[in-house]
Amino acid sequence: MSEESTILSVGIDIGTSTTQVIFSRLTFKNSAGYFAVPHIAIVNKDVVYKSDIYMTPLQNQYMIDGEKVRDIVAGEFRKSGFTPADTQTGAVIITGESARKENSEIVLRELSNFAGEFVVSTAGPDLEAIIAGKGSGARQYSIDNQCTVANLDIGGGTTNVVLFDSGEVIGKGCVDIGGRLLKVTPDSRVEYISDSVKRVLDVDGISLHIGDEVSYGTVYRIGEIMSDLLYQWLCREDNRLLSAIMTPGSSEFKFDKSIRAVCFSGGVADCIYHPSEGAWARYGDMGVVLGEAIRASRLFSDFRVIEAKETIRATVVGAGSYTTSVSGSTITYNRDVFPLKNIPVLKLNENEQQDCFAGQTEGLMEKLRWMQAQSDSKQLILAMKGKKNPSYMEVKRLAACLVSALDALLPEGQPMLIVLEYDMAKALGQMMMQLSTGHPRDVICIDSVQVEQNDFVDMGKPLVNGLVIPVVVKTLIFG
Repeated sequence: MSEESTILSVGIDIGTSTTQVIFSRLTFKNSAGYFAVPHIAIVNKDVVYKSDIYMTPLQNQYMIDGEKVRDIVAGEFRKSGFTPADTQTGAVIITGESARKENSEIVLRELSNFAGEFVVSTAGPDLEAIIAGKGSGARQYSIDNQCTVANLDIGGGTTNVVLFDSGEVIGKGCVDIGGRLLKVTPDSRVEYISDSVKRVLDVDGISLHIGDEVSYGTVYRIGEIMSDLLYQWLCREDNRLLSAIMTPGSSEFKFDKSIRAVCFSGGVADCIYHPSEGAWARYGDMGVVLGEAIRASRLFSDFRVIEAKETIRATVVGAGSYTTSVSGSTITYNRDVFPLKNIPVLKLNENEQQDCFAGQTEGLMEKLRWMQAQSDSKQLILAMKGKKNPSYMEVKRLAACLVSALDALLPEGQPMLIVLEYDMAKALGQMMMQLSTGHPRDVICIDSVQVEQNDFVDMGKPLVNGLVIPVVVKTLIFG
């Protein structure tokens, strides 16, 4: 049996410097035989339309002009020939210095008519790092060569790093190093200095103020220091200045494997890979010079540098093509209540899970009450690893425990949402439905999905004759 299904995905990237839109077609295929358990996966990702690259419209130094962003997106929908009703999945990624709560709210409001039925709105440096690393090809290189690859996504306001080891994320972080942290006029006069650049200037004893004329040499020196900070970051060296310019909300970049290769993406990456002639201040910032400094730094001499498949478009390609995954194909849901969006995750640890398998509800109910006190959402997802080969009695005790606790504490009408890593969702979900007949609730139990505490999950409408559910896991909704 070889069933296929395609959906249209939209990616919208609103960064410190640029805004872009892409459309991709994702193909799902059931590759199992007639007498085998269905095995469905995303087998193809085709980018079918790429927008122009726009300067992100701002009302002031930090605030996005929501109406102009909406006009950009509306115009690109018209050019592409697609309508919002055509899109079934995707992501709006708000990145860098644009990823402020106020900006996120503006974007949600202005793009509400373009979101389609299942487009996530998300931001956050950790998630951006992963998405850019997938869009650049760094993750695929680490899979193909079974090695550890760092992707440095250098935009206007931040550098997001992700470390892939044979495709698995083993480290991520974000630092305030980017091309538009120093802005200049066409005659090379300073019109903006970011806090991180000010710290670099102080450490090196350079005097520079708004309105000053700045030389190429001074800007190159700033770029040299930033390049060396990135090198020290990858080498896990302690540095007080590096610690001072870490992006708030990002993870601590920790890992225990040697980096074999480095890849660059983001707007500055074009200046790294393909230096071109012209005035250094032609974009009104230090991006060109930062690229030149990185190319001459130890990042190039001490690491194997691989060419990125996408540079300035890495994040938007990742948003449109790599944010969606699929559940396992042996899942349970008793009613199509999809899509479900922005559902917070409550993850059980190993000991808590063992108690539930033993039928003990006290600890679970205590944790559910804690979660409800922390979140203003009426819904939640209860997540756990599960077991590879649970016995019938283990599944029955677990189902009874979950139904008892969830039915007692969830608001009336809210579904029981269970996410498992191991393939046991069908058995568990069916048992939960049998046990909840007295107080009927919708039961949705899916597996083959890995989530963590504080994640948020979107579930789309079932695909391939209802066998799988498209899933987007978001590490952070807003910066």
